[in-house]
Amino acid sequence: MKEYLPSSLRNVTLIGHGGCGKTTFAEAALFAAGVTSRMGTVAEGNTVSDYNHDEIERKFSVSTSLMHAEWRDLKFNILDPPGYPDFLGEVKAALRVSDLAVVLVKSVEGLEVGTELDWGFSREYKTPAIIVINKADSENSAFEKTLQQVRDKLTHDVAVIQFPANEGTGFDAVVDVLKMKLLKFSADSKGKYSEEEIPSSLKGAADKYHEQLMEQLSETDEALLNSFLESGKLTDEQVVAGLRKAIADRKIFPVFPAAGQRLTGVAAILDFISVYAPSPDLMQPAVGYKAGGSNEEVKIPCDPGADTALFIFKTISERNIGELSLFRVYSGVVMPGMDLVNQVNGKSERLGTLYVLNGKDRKEAPKLLAGDIGAVVKLKDTHTNNTLSGKSNAVALKKIDFPPPIMRVAIVSKNRHDEEKVASGLHALHEEDPTFLVEVDSELKQTVLSGQGEMHLQVVVKRLKERYGVEVDMVEPDVPYRETIRGVVADSEYKHKKQSGGRGQYGHVHLKLEPLPRGKGFEFVDAVVGGVVPGRFIPAVEKGVVEAMERGVISGHKVVDVKVTLHDGSSHPVDSDEISFKIAGSMSFRKGFKEAKPILLEPIYELEVTVPDEHMGDIMGDISGRRGKILGMDAEGANEKIKAQVPLKELYKYANVLRSMTQGRGLFIQKFSHYEEVPKEVADKIISEAQKEKIEQE
Repeated sequence: MKEYLPSSLRNVTLIGHGGCGKTTFAEAALFAAGVTSRMGTVAEGNTVSDYNHDEIERKFSVSTSLMHAEWRDLKFNILDPPGYPDFLGEVKAALRVSDLAVVLVKSVEGLEVGTELDWGFSREYKTPAIIVINKADSENSAFEKTLQQVRDKLTHDVAVIQFPANEGTGFDAVVDVLKMKLLKFSADSKGKYSEEEIPSSLKGAADKYHEQLMEQLSETDEALLNSFLESGKLTDEQVVAGLRKAIADRKIFPVFPAAGQRLTGVAAILDFISVYAPSPDLMQPAVGYKAGGSNEEVKIPCDPGADTALFIFKTISERNIGELSLFRVYSGVVMPGMDLVNQVNGKSERLGTLYVLNGKDRKEAPKLLAGDIGAVVKLKDTHTNNTLSGKSNAVALKKIDFPPPIMRVAIVSKNRHDEEKVASGLHALHEEDPTFLVEVDSELKQTVLSGQGEMHLQVVVKRLKERYGVEVDMVEPDVPYRETIRGVVADSEYKHKKQSGGRGQYGHVHLKLEPLPRGKGFEFVDAVVGGVVPGRFIPAVEKGVVEAMERGVISGHKVVDVKVTLHDGSSHPVDSDEISFKIAGSMSFRKGFKEAKPILLEPIYELEVTVPDEHMGDIMGDISGRRGKILGMDAEGANEKIKAQVPLKELYKYANVLRSMTQGRGLFIQKFSHYEEVPKEVADKIISEAQKEKIEQE
């Protein structure tokens, strides 16, 4: 297999809202490059990129696919992540190892929320980008209108490189304002194109866009600007060098029309990327840190002659392709049999067979050089976000900062004997997809999954069934309420006395209960005078109180923020023991708690909701209807950010509601804030249901 130096590589990620045609565009690129002999379609479920059962069934991507093709003697590594918000982590991981984002926007529907989200990630990573206004063969294609939306909502620094000559159902030609030629495409010859003179009807638009491009390009560099002002034009050499630099520096974002399904524009875009997009060696060096938890930054240049360092950005475990770790080589050379060190956990790994992928199809690679992307048979102790490097190069590359979960569900095994299988299956799936979290909540006695949305969690549960043969139901997770008191009970007495032949049981205590400030937890005070409760039994009293607090009194939820003082009691010289005083302490606490004006507390979460201005009123009304408190609003670009506090109980499936109310344009993040008293009518209902459940269990 051919080896590619960093200068001969182009690492590209296709991003955009679901349905924008990324998978079809990738399919067209592979077909045009001769990788495939016929184009597959999403509808038929036979594309290279969408190969797993979930994707074929749903007809959209749910996992990032890696593909490669040779074009103009260069190797293109193409990553196709999902377009729907439930799978944003896949987008971040793909962009993390890319040198160019190809942003696809639908020419009819225009800019959509998924594209805006993905664009934010490309900005976070400072990834150069080009913009493809796709599906220009649609009947109502609106290139100019969509271009204006891109200017308004993504960036003003867009520059039209090509525009459609005949958009709509007959779209088969574009005008290239760099070459000042008409490019005519032929679908029956793998989308190849011929260059023709620009028709007079399009010459005015071509001149306008050409002039705008030259002005825009000259403004990205002082030397170019001086040259442009002196002569009124730029030389071909200046244009090539200047445009390469401007794209790499994110000062210009080229725009192209395309129709992936009919191959119009695709080959010309690949040609442009070949010449103008940055190769890995022209990007800024990757940032790493000295291994061992150091904060000292290390620059890692893309150099095949340097020590080896590679980064695992995705783990695949599919029945039809096996277990693979996808990686990018950041420096040095990677070969099978190499011994490298996982700089996150310090464990040694010997690399197995290396592969380059086209979806599920893999081909062995004897060697991969710095800048290249490939896969290795799944590693033993290395997972997504880990760095492997030589012992003399102890550096850990910066990790992918995955989006925080926004939805929680509890899962219940349909067969209670499957619980171990469920646990091991979820652990394996989490290694493959770190954007969902698993928590076994011992307090609520539930296994809780957290993820990016309902669809994301449904995919996880479905994979659990298909790969590990276990079925679970998704249910609403319980809320970790808390119990506390508002009043003071000066004396709660309880005497535990039991005589049933032989040695009896005797424990007698007087407790004082009083509330503590919110968040202070629990305080136990020994105020016994004169040894009426022997010192050796006092820890047993405290233990009884603590156990009662753990079980709860009025609703079965943990008690917090209570001060308990043991101030009196009595003992029996023979019958008193630790268990007796433990029981006495527990029962005295329960008795006193019920008399001390008990209340229920609920977790309150901070909510930040970002929505377009036109939806702000509806969202604020909805938050208020969820017993939320609006704390404030801030403008954020064209959107409004609403800050609020909302009870956790009211946030179940909020992601679905928000997306529905805002046509998918709303975003939110949530995090725990504090506990607050539950309104009496709500608390009464919770307590009543808990007591009813307790009776049924008994």
